[in-house]
Amino acid sequence: MHFGRTGDVVWGSGVNGKATDDTHHRYADLDVRAVRGPLTREFLMQRGIDVPEIYGDPALLLPHVFPGRFRADPRKRYAVVPNLHDLKKLQEEKVQHLVSPLDSWNNCVKQILQAELVISSSLHGIVIAEAYGIPARYVRYTETEKPFKYNDYMMGTGRAEMEAAKSIEEALEMGGMAGPRFDPKPLLDAFPIDIWRGRGEDA
Repeated sequence: MHFGRTGDVVWGSGVNGKATDDTHHRYADLDVRAVRGPLTREFLMQRGIDVPEIYGDPALLLPHVFPGRFRADPRKRYAVVPNLHDLKKLQEEKVQHLVSPLDSWNNCVKQILQAELVISSSLHGIVIAEAYGIPARYVRYTETEKPFKYNDYMMGTGRAEMEAAKSIEEALEMGGMAGPRFDPKPLLDAFPIDIWRGRGEDA
């Protein structure tokens, strides 16, 4: 959201917890169709911006946008998906079943879908796993990444704040989080197709 500019159309984006002051959010108005979750909605509405109660990270739509392209194919007990700032540390520790966020997006998806459990400090590692029905557990290695976006996503999919593991071992012990409650239709229906059709034209 902190890349937004006045007049931008927003669909499924969310606030980054590391960028919440007015120096990062300089837009006066936005055309918001959907946001990641209720914390982002509250953040924007406090700034006088209208936001519908339509929630969901667009990565949850992968199975609907690419039907049949990817499927869960569990071959290993777990996969570890780090946030970018955790990657070097885990590489140096030679962590097993590591999925690099620097890999191509489709290879990341395939590797995630080969796991029975996804252990992730990356929000989208969690989102992609859950989109395909694979249990996921958030692991928090450092305090670098604020919990805002994770809790925003959880609340936007009908759950309470995210409970984090502090290590891979603890994540394996805790197992997956309760799965999301997500109906793709409102988010799909809110997609701003009118931008390409021309505002005001009939569908």
